[in-house]
Amino acid sequence: MSCPDKRVRVALQGVVQGVGLRPYVFDLATRHGLSGFVVNNSDGVLLEVQGNEAAVDSFLASLPRLLPPLAFLVDMRVDPIPVEARPGPMEIRTSQTGAWRNVLIAPDVATCDDCLRELRDPADRRYRYPFINCTNCGPRYTIIDDVPYDRPRTSMARFEMCDACRAEYENPRDRRFHAQPNACPRCGPKAWLCLPDGATIACADPIAEAAHRLARGAIVAIKGIGGFHLAADARNDQAVRSLRARKHREEKPLAVMCRDMDEVRRLARVDDHARALLSSRHRPIVLLPKQPGHDLAESVSPANTHVGVMLPYTPLHALLLDDAPACLVMTSGNVSEEPIAKDNQEALERLGPIADIFLMHDRDILVRNDDSVVAVDGGKATFVRRSRGYVPLPIVLSRSGPCVLAVGADLKNTICLTRGSMAFVSQHVGDQANLAAYESFRDAITHLERILGVEPTRVAADLNPDSMPSRWAEECGLPVVHVQHHHAHVAACLAEHRYEADALGLALDGVGLGEDGSVWGGELLVANQKRYRRIGHLDQVRLPGGDQAARQPWRMAISHLIHTYGDAWESHLPAPLRQVDASKRRAVAELVRTGAGSPWTSSAGRLFDAVSSLCGLVHENRFEARAAVALEMAAWRARDRADAYVWAPRSRGDVIVLDPSEIVAQVIQDRTAGVDTASIAMRFHRGFAAGWAGACAIARRRSGLSTVALSGGCLQNRLLARLLTEALTADGFDVLVHEKVPPNDGGLSLGQAVVALHA
Repeated sequence: MSCPDKRVRVALQGVVQGVGLRPYVFDLATRHGLSGFVVNNSDGVLLEVQGNEAAVDSFLASLPRLLPPLAFLVDMRVDPIPVEARPGPMEIRTSQTGAWRNVLIAPDVATCDDCLRELRDPADRRYRYPFINCTNCGPRYTIIDDVPYDRPRTSMARFEMCDACRAEYENPRDRRFHAQPNACPRCGPKAWLCLPDGATIACADPIAEAAHRLARGAIVAIKGIGGFHLAADARNDQAVRSLRARKHREEKPLAVMCRDMDEVRRLARVDDHARALLSSRHRPIVLLPKQPGHDLAESVSPANTHVGVMLPYTPLHALLLDDAPACLVMTSGNVSEEPIAKDNQEALERLGPIADIFLMHDRDILVRNDDSVVAVDGGKATFVRRSRGYVPLPIVLSRSGPCVLAVGADLKNTICLTRGSMAFVSQHVGDQANLAAYESFRDAITHLERILGVEPTRVAADLNPDSMPSRWAEECGLPVVHVQHHHAHVAACLAEHRYEADALGLALDGVGLGEDGSVWGGELLVANQKRYRRIGHLDQVRLPGGDQAARQPWRMAISHLIHTYGDAWESHLPAPLRQVDASKRRAVAELVRTGAGSPWTSSAGRLFDAVSSLCGLVHENRFEARAAVALEMAAWRARDRADAYVWAPRSRGDVIVLDPSEIVAQVIQDRTAGVDTASIAMRFHRGFAAGWAGACAIARRRSGLSTVALSGGCLQNRLLARLLTEALTADGFDVLVHEKVPPNDGGLSLGQAVVALHA
């Protein structure tokens, strides 16, 4: 006996327009023998299907599982409706008019394999066309000015499609159906080469010429999807050193782009998880261990066991790497501390002193969007920077609420807007160190508000009144919710997991203003997404010179020596610190003694700095976290042969305290005994993790809570994150870690937003 007919209405919300969803629904329904229609509307995509009940049920089961590559479902609502007596054939209907503000925009994604095949096919009309794309790939977020996502509201508006491109665009059976950036050499954007003064370099193929010049040691500024890169041959040490000198980036590692996966394997160790990330449509930079015997220039990532690697993600990059050296430095097109350049004239002015030539094009970039960076360890990926390839995909929250704007922190700035039950964390905006960075911050707010169609009712900001985003919040005219820095870190982790109950929150970080006016950074909280209570912390020491202590780790080394040995600190001074001028050492000691310009701090990050300096690794941070990174790199070398320092948490009334003097004394004892630096570094990491795991165990006995959320900049340290997670898991804790935003300040805006949402 045959099943009766059934008709349903399905409303799809998320990234569902401009991604091939309507043709997909049409084909899927046709294969199931169903009738009905599918149409874009102001909320997303609406469809009705009718047919045999079993066929309709099978269609509904298949629909969310087999989506086109760029589709991202936030909600799928299915409602039964009356069966029509004479249903028409399945059809794709003309889009309905409406407000269009609930439609989400896809991120910029890597060129698909189909387009790459056409790109390299001499018989194809888009052969070697550097702007080839289709519904499944290419730019999205960085070319859109407003919604709905139609060509007139993108930077492709001035390029009128030729007849051939128009026919593809209008054909539901074509891979380029409603692909807004669709173009070809006849009607689309063009690329060219020029000198720093803007004079065009005459050549038949600008990409091939740029490749040849890279092979000869040139530095080339390349316009991509979200901004400019600065490129050089990654095996040419002289070229890389020249790039560093011109960019004023002395030691911070540089990312590289490899021609293909075989080239990646020649440079780095790649497991299955890393390989999947590298070749995904997101194409982030992935931090990988260097391959023994690699031939990268030492100046690419000096004194670092890892290198940041990515694969080509635009057709222009693919063509360039076909002809250029197989591995290129591909670093952000900026001078240190500035935002990435995105406009042609801006690039000439800002990058002219750095680049020898410029590979330009005339498709405008409307949104700066730097490369995403991901660290991989033990099959788990952690964002270091979440940007191109992922933004503006939302993070779905556990509840809805009014629209909140969160403005993040001074360092690694992002902003976050909420709409209903979704949080939209912006692309990496960057450190707020100058006027250009401030303008980029304001642009990010304006653009995200416009494409989401929201007006915030309140603003969330850090407690620190001196941070630039906090000052902006106070002047914007909206009510301000001030969120403590480390509560925001923990709340972000809880929000990712939609965890609303109380949990233990372990926030291990550099610095953030505490409720008591001191500088926090090693904190154990009982927290949820609304409120927190501080139940433990690293015992406080002086932060000599305030922010200067973060730039000069030797200052923190002296502060911790004084905390450990009191007036006898100089008799325990390890040899590496004797390299620092004696008068400077004593001046800092006087700051510690008097407290002048030296607030109390419980910072975990500054403890890592101190131990790095005590070990003679880094006395001056020429880039953020250089000292802590050096300590981690040293520790990995002894991971199989070093035990742990003993570090026991103590109770001070109701507060759990870890006294750093206990672990610093063991560092000094080992230095005096001649223990190698790698073993000291590993013992410190193991002891640090065990100490905090012990503090969590005490907190569990007191609170009954057995879930721990880990957050803060120190969790970028892959070794520390692994040791902490293993220790806590072995002790029966459920451990929540960041998966969707970075644990560093790049994820802070999400935490600020959810706290304000619950206020």
